[in-house]
Amino acid sequence: MAQEPGTPGPETPTERTPATSAPVELSDLAALKALAQPRRQRMLQHLTLHGPATSATLARALGLNTGSTSYHLRELARYGFVEETEAAAGTGAGTEAGETGTGAGVAKAAESAAEERRTERGPGHGRERWWRAVPGDRRFPPRSRQSAEMRHVMDELNHHAYAADLELFEQLQRGSAESGPWADAFPYSRGTIRLTPAELGAFFEEYIALLNRYKRPEAETPTGARTVLTRFLAFPAPLIDADADVAGGADAAAAVAADSKLGADAGAGAEVAPACPADATPVHNRKETEPS
Repeated sequence: MAQEPGTPGPETPTERTPATSAPVELSDLAALKALAQPRRQRMLQHLTLHGPATSATLARALGLNTGSTSYHLRELARYGFVEETEAAAGTGAGTEAGETGTGAGVAKAAESAAEERRTERGPGHGRERWWRAVPGDRRFPPRSRQSAEMRHVMDELNHHAYAADLELFEQLQRGSAESGPWADAFPYSRGTIRLTPAELGAFFEEYIALLNRYKRPEAETPTGARTVLTRFLAFPAPLIDADADVAGGADAAAAVAADSKLGADAGAGAEVAPACPADATPVHNRKETEPS
């Protein structure tokens, strides 16, 4: 977002007033099941990161067949997660045309390309079908309002989503081609704050508003910008079991006594320091952000 002094440029995030869609709660179990399917999540991720694509493009990128990707795209479109769009200029169509080869290889490639084009064209359409991910502020029902079946679906959805996020992050970490300013542009923070449920809800809405301030149409995106993946996860720390805490304290006291006796028996004469100084601040009371 940096701008050279005296150089006119786009509005800053604080100056923009983005037109954002109202939040939509996904409470339809069928829609959640459609979204939780692992291959569909991979396809949505590809469309989000790389822009519009055909089912053939997705098949090649994800190692699937076009029949499978076409079916999954139709299911995603059925619930409003993807939609047809115009082909991007210079995208996809020139892939097969640019391939070279000889003999049977050329014939096989041509036959494969023709089959992909036939698969891509819908009934009554003389054009390839391109798809894009539909943006929006989608929310899931609070866990207290989820049925047992919905919780199972949500657990599956989250499991695959978190695994995909971690794989993308590790893929970038392993990549040796990343250099320059982007190699250092990894904002990362781990923090601890004490909030009520209502305050945590407000915190989340402020985070969403911050994201929306930075969103803008492709035409307004400056040169050098890249897609940046943002992930937000906040959860309450597990409650301490009182009985276990008492038992743990007794065990710790016994261990200190044993260490003291061991030191005396060994003639070391060293003083055993308490596990937590009396004037120490409890760790769970820390409120500052802890950047890592």
